Amino acid sequence: MEDQIMTKYSYDKEFKEQAVQYYLDNKDHMTMNEISKNLGIGASTLHKWIKLFTETGEFGRGSGNFASDKDKEIARLKRQLRDAEGAIEVLKKSIGILSK
Repeated sequence: MEDQIMTKYSYDKEFKEQAVQYYLDNKDHMTMNEISKNLGIGASTLHKWIKLFTETGEFGRGSGNFASDKDKEIARLKRQLRDAEGAIEVLKKSIGILSK
C-alpha cells in the first residue's frame, strides 16, 4: 500500500471570510460537507472557521498563518526540534529498559 502524504494548506483571511459567507448564503439548502467540497476544503476546517468567526467576528492568527517566511521557517524548526527532543527521550527510556 502506498504511503499517503498529508499536505497542510494555508489560507488567507480573505478566502476564509468568503468561505464563511458562502456557507451562510447556502446553509439552508446544502450540507456542510457539500459546501466544504465545493470550496475544496475539509468540513472540519470550514466548521472551525465558522466557529471562530461567529465567536469573535474576525479571524485570529491560526497556526498556519505567519507574518513572513522567516516566521514560518522558525515555527517549522521549533516543531522539528520538539519532535527530535521527544525522540531522544524515548530512546533514553528504551536504553534504560534494555540495559536492566
